Amino acid sequence: SDGLPSAGMTAPGRRFAIASLTFACLLGLAFGWQLLAMPGGLAVPAGLSFIPGNLFGGAELPGSALLVPPPATLVTYQFLHAGWFHILGNLVFLWIYGPRVEGTLGSGPWTVLLLTCGVVAALAQAWPDPSSAQPMVGASGGISGLLGAYLFLHPRDELHGPGMQLPAWLVLISWFGLQLLYSNWSDDLPGAVAFRAHVGGFACGLLLAPVLHFLALLSADARPVARTLRSRDSSH
Repeated sequence: SDGLPSAGMTAPGRRFAIASLTFACLLGLAFGWQLLAMPGGLAVPAGLSFIPGNLFGGAELPGSALLVPPPATLVTYQFLHAGWFHILGNLVFLWIYGPRVEGTLGSGPWTVLLLTCGVVAALAQAWPDPSSAQPMVGASGGISGLLGAYLFLHPRDELHGPGMQLPAWLVLISWFGLQLLYSNWSDDLPGAVAFRAHVGGFACGLLLAPVLHFLALLSADARPVARTLRSRDSSH
């Protein structure tokens, strides 16, 4: 499983845009289903989790466990979580960074960004051992992509926390550096956090955001916030 620690910080101009709210609701509904499917526990179906060996060979599931084709698990795994802390941590990061990015790109491109980064995150986690039988679940790969996009779109925003006020670029680069460092120590750390997925998702978001932002500026109905992005940044 993968998860993000709570930042405990908020960005200026934060609001729940429709895609961010919808995704948060879908995560909540999926988690509720996981709870109901196993009274007294939490169901994490292997057939909906991303298992590298199930996609690339070497750890195939029996036919009775296959709920969707293996390539589809690159999407379905993003809606499952391994526990309360796991989903709450992801929702906190979604709440902090999602609406600001959506307000700039628009709901459709935001959704493309999130899901694409989630797919890339899973592939990044699988890269060293594509035959692994270790299942992965969680939205933090895609949400890491939102952090990467935020770094490109709003680097001069100030993130406010208890007794502190820090520039977004400093917070996000520091977070990415820690994920990169931990990804090299993941075998020695307790738990099963998919740090390589965080690294892959963040990098994908950072690279994809300029493309999606450019397309938003070209569209006839581009949002004013997208057209005035640089002037907004210059005020911080």
